[in-house]
Amino acid sequence: MSNAEIKQTISDVFEELATALETGAMGPNIKIALTINGSEHGYDVMKEAAEKARAKELFEVVLIGEEQDWIADYEFYEATSEEEVEATLDRLLDEDVVQGGVTLHHAFPIGVSTVGRIFAPATNRDVFIATTTGTTATVRNQALVLNTINGIIAAKAAGIEEPTVGVLNVDGANTTERALKALADNGYEITFGQSIRADGGSVLRGNDLLVGSTDVIVTDSLTGNILMKLFSAYNTGGRVEATGYGYGPGIGEGFDKNIHIVSRASGAAVIANAMEYAYQVAKGGLVQVSQAEYEKAHKAKLGDILEGLTPKEKAATSDETVEMPEKEVVTESISGIDVLDLDLAVELLWKADIYAESGMGCAGPIVLVSEANVAKARDIMQAEGLV
Repeated sequence: MSNAEIKQTISDVFEELATALETGAMGPNIKIALTINGSEHGYDVMKEAAEKARAKELFEVVLIGEEQDWIADYEFYEATSEEEVEATLDRLLDEDVVQGGVTLHHAFPIGVSTVGRIFAPATNRDVFIATTTGTTATVRNQALVLNTINGIIAAKAAGIEEPTVGVLNVDGANTTERALKALADNGYEITFGQSIRADGGSVLRGNDLLVGSTDVIVTDSLTGNILMKLFSAYNTGGRVEATGYGYGPGIGEGFDKNIHIVSRASGAAVIANAMEYAYQVAKGGLVQVSQAEYEKAHKAKLGDILEGLTPKEKAATSDETVEMPEKEVVTESISGIDVLDLDLAVELLWKADIYAESGMGCAGPIVLVSEANVAKARDIMQAEGLV
């Protein structure tokens, strides 16, 4: 070790001791950057957010953006354009000047999406929405499986050792649940939560969002984005996002930065909470947790499960006409099928000379058959992976 390195090490040790005496906490300081350009509410809201975050005395606040008359008390890096702001944040993270950042825009690559965090209105319980921006995969059901892993990563990095998981009842929910159970059967640890509704299950309804039935609620990014806006701005008429922690950190296999997204409509409280979220997962080792979780998932044959969710090409010849069997009274329902597979399931049963109808129950899509045929119909659908 050179003399310069020795001096730097001694300096770092004294800085940690000074921080410990001042705050009562040992360990290196964590710095969280906030980019201040671009808010719909102007620079005043960014000033208020920075002040709120600093008042928590958990981490140091670093600012990036256009120079303002109130930034003298902060570590500051000037950047004007959106591209320059993004590049500056990336550089500070790469150089470990800051350990996390909160920004209004960042171009995440395909394979990375953000895990938002809200307060459940009925219980004030923290809920992680996986995911809220970005694209984890271009195939919907593959994305939902990966979103689940990303949600678990965020929750674990934020301090929840065994987060419970539920899948919101959107298109692909039942297929995703089956894929996740296969992943769990292969050895990847998933703690499935339960709906508050009488029929339970880990496929969740809107009621479960309001209560926060599980720590992680899985959905597609577009739905997640809408949910974040609704839950954060419903009490302000939509003009200001006033509650929650923002859209969360970008997570994906191999992604090694702690970058959190807030909206241009986010208010000071949300932005300050987003910075605390960034601090929590920085302290919890977000990147390391992500690497470990994806390694465990791959050992549980994640790749094979994702491959099994690839849409199958339809046969080139589709001239076959399936005759509907003789109609009969259908009193039994088979649930757990995705809405996109309903027509396929009915056609499959017709081919087996079982009369069936598609329908929509209170818990989602169903196939209706007679009492005499329900067992055989379920076996056929299970053999094709439809339920």
